[in-house]
Formats: sequence, C-alpha cells, structure tokens
Amino acid sequence: MIKHKDVHSIEKMCRVLGVWKSGYYSFLKNPVSRRDLENTELTLLIKKEYDKSRGVYGSPRITASLKQKGVKCSRPRVARLMNKTDIKSRIRKSYKKTTNSEHGYEIVPNILEQNFTTEAPNKIWASDITYLKTNEGWLYLTVIIDLFNREVVSFRRSKTLLAIDTTIPALKKAYETRKPEAGLIFHSDKGVQYACKAFRDIIKSYGFRQSMSAKGKCYDNAPSESFFKTLKAELIYLKKGGYTTRKLAETEIFEYIECFYNTKRLHSYLGYLSPKDFLNNFKAAA
Repeated sequence: MIKHKDVHSIEKMCRVLGVWKSGYYSFLKNPVSRRDLENTELTLLIKKEYDKSRGVYGSPRITASLKQKGVKCSRPRVARLMNKTDIKSRIRKSYKKTTNSEHGYEIVPNILEQNFTTEAPNKIWASDITYLKTNEGWLYLTVIIDLFNREVVSFRRSKTLLAIDTTIPALKKAYETRKPEAGLIFHSDKGVQYACKAFRDIIKSYGFRQSMSAKGKCYDNAPSESFFKTLKAELIYLKKGGYTTRKLAETEIFEYIECFYNTKRLHSYLGYLSPKDFLNNFKAAA
C-alpha cells in the first residue's frame, strides 16, 4: 500500500490540511487515546441532551436520558465531563406564594398528611396558584397536577386572583379532560379560591373529596410547590428582561407545560421518565 508520506512531504501535507507541522509531530509522540476519543464523543452527546432540555438538565437527568438511548455512561463520568466543558444546569430561585388563607370560609382537614403517592391516575390531584410579573402587570397561573405521574392535567392563566378566573375554570377543564370517578381527592392550600362556596359546590357536584394543607406548612403541598419552582427556574428566571406582555408569558408557559414538561422532561420521582411515558407504561401494563 502506498502511503501519502512516501509521495508528498510532511510539510506539504500539513500545509494542504491546514495544520502546523509541529502539531503533527506532537501528535505522533502523544497520540490521542481511545478513552479521549470516547470522552469527546460522549461530551457531544451530553451537549445535545443539555440543549434539548433547554439547558436545565444536570448530570443525573442527562445520564438517564443517554442510558435510555443505549449510551453506556455513569453519572460521575457525565458530571466530570460537564464540569470540564462548563456545561451547567440552571440555578433555582425561590418564589412567593399568592393565595390568601385569611377568610371566613370553611376549612377542611388535610387528608393526605404529606403522603403524595397513589397507585393509579386520577385518584389524587393537587393544585396551587402562583404569579408571574410582566410589563403589563401580574399574570396568575393555576395548575392541577395528577400525583400519580406528576402530569399537569390542567392549567389556567388569568389577570385576576378571583376563583371564577383561576381555580374554577382550571377544575372544570381538568374534569372535562380526564372524566375521573367520584372519590378523587383534590388537595390544595387553604386559599380563598379553594375554600369559597362556588368552588366547593363544584367539588361536591363531581363527588370529589377535598383536602387542604395545614396553615404555614408548605410541605403539605410539596408537589405543586415543586412544580412552580421548576417552572420558574427552567423558564421564567431565564427570560432576560422579563416578559413584555401577558400574551408572551402565556404562550411560553403553554409551550413549556405541553411541549416539554408533560411530554419530555425526565422526572427523578418517575424513574427518569416523562409524565406521559410513565402513564403510557402504566396503561400498557394494565
């Protein structure tokens, strides 16, 4: 076999290929190892998964995502390569609550007592409200989450905190979408939007059992609180300059929940599956 170096000079080949001759000789003395090549390839795959996650995945979720695609890797190795190439997950920030618990409506006991597990979908729903700042004013977001697979089954964006604009339409949409059986537990905090007569009348008409968190105990509604922290860390706080209009915020919230959180985002609680995949696996096994 004729080798190129037997026909062309090293200097000419380096010039044609656009590399330094010193670099070529350095490579001959210190060739790239197979491990280095594997790390380079793995780093490219890591960057791809990181970009697909909107830049929010850390090493545990990226490792899980790669393994699901058949890539052999460990979390320490992925973490090491991410640190080496400065690929970092977003830092999460805290947020304030919006619901008002100082009212004269009836309060119901906490049925869950921080037990957020259930064996099937549409058995326990949790709900909460948060707010987002825009240049046009506050935008309020109400969510209802199925604790079985942590899926947001319904959400409502509104300009006011009135129950008729927040919890009531969110509940009606969730019911119309899922058609759950009577006996479902609906858990929330003690906010007026959940305690008012109009909302509770609908709860009773559906045959649901209502449950409320104890005053001042944020962990009593941890799944809802966790969702809002995730939403704000992975979407809201990354918006440089904030949102100019409510419409823009509404659009991006819709896309985040429907196109990413419910369908693609890997949840450690679900064994690093998305809510949709976890539910589909349950239905397939049933």
